[in-house]
Amino acid sequence: MKENFLCPRCKAYLNVGEHIILCADTPHSDAGIILLDSTIGNYTVSTNKEFGIVEGEKYEFFCPVCQEKLSSDIHDNLSKIILLDENGKEFEVLFSKIAGEKSTYKIVGNTVDIHGDQNSNYIDFVNLGLVK
Repeated sequence: MKENFLCPRCKAYLNVGEHIILCADTPHSDAGIILLDSTIGNYTVSTNKEFGIVEGEKYEFFCPVCQEKLSSDIHDNLSKIILLDENGKEFEVLFSKIAGEKSTYKIVGNTVDIHGDQNSNYIDFVNLGLVK
């Protein structure tokens, strides 16, 4: 079993090949499909050229199956999906909604693996969320 990414609400599989497939929209009501690299810490993004990513802009991400918003309770600028590893262990993955902001957190229990150049932007919020 290889790693899979799941919607935290409906548990649908979100990855195909090396990509996580999500629906995204912007404050301007532009919407489209976004492909994220499935390697945590790799911030390669693909979209239709007409749905270009604007650095610094905030995007909302949705499950392409159930259409639920993939929001985190930790911070309004973070989205949440589930990672199921090859051993069946489940992790929360939080990532920034801000285009170009490289902040990703892989959480299981009270352990956090942090990734990205701007990971310090939300680490205090993530650590506070673990204390609950």
